Amino acid sequence: MNIHSYEKLWLVASMVLIVGFIATVTYGAVGLGIAMIDDSESSIDPDGLDEDERFADPRVAEMDDGTYEAYVVAEQYRFNPDPLEVPANSTVTFHVTSPDVIHGYEIVGTNVNTMVIPGEVATMTVEFEEPGEYGVVCNEYCGAGHHGMEGEVHVVPEDEFEVDEE
Repeated sequence: MNIHSYEKLWLVASMVLIVGFIATVTYGAVGLGIAMIDDSESSIDPDGLDEDERFADPRVAEMDDGTYEAYVVAEQYRFNPDPLEVPANSTVTFHVTSPDVIHGYEIVGTNVNTMVIPGEVATMTVEFEEPGEYGVVCNEYCGAGHHGMEGEVHVVPEDEFEVDEE
């Protein structure tokens, strides 16, 4: 059987594209270090957030190892706290929940992008290197005021950051 040289070229090009697509999907699924939200966190009572020590006073807290945890409540039609202030050159773990309906929580320009379900706590971690401002948007339709549901994360220099002590 004799295969024309142009046919061989197209066969090779097709195989390279197929392998390239498979490699791209594999890299996107496991190579970027982006993990899916799991169900390892216990659920909470969405009507009792004011009784939960994490979400009764949404804030940024410094942990013993020098990292930070941000507790955020997404509710119609705002994020609490807003704006959220975190230090530069830090690793921040966001814990986000909702008392009312499904919301989205996306910090534009980072890997933080999740669905916020009432009674569940979505947890994501991001590293902030440089001072700056990041927009926060709700990317799940949550009602008539959804279009105005936005917030900000202010990344400030380390020497200007103060943790609110309660």
